[in-house]
Amino acid sequence: MPAARADLVEVTAPMVGTFYRAPAPGEPSFVEVGSRIGVGQTVCILEAMKLMNELESEVSGEIIEILVENGTPVEFGEVLMRVKPG
Repeated sequence: MPAARADLVEVTAPMVGTFYRAPAPGEPSFVEVGSRIGVGQTVCILEAMKLMNELESEVSGEIIEILVENGTPVEFGEVLMRVKPG
């Protein structure tokens, strides 16, 4: 995994679950590398115990990296994506 950069904000998993980039199979991803996002915007879904939890951005800026593949299990605190604030 690439090293953290001081100028980027890391979006981390608030729970153990399965990472999904889109609201449903065949639908467009919430965000892509290069997407501009705002505070409160949904950036992915984490499925935990059959519940779909939308993860909202706490910062506005540009998605620089997406570090997890769609449908991959993630651990609590795992870095999912990095955002350049602004």
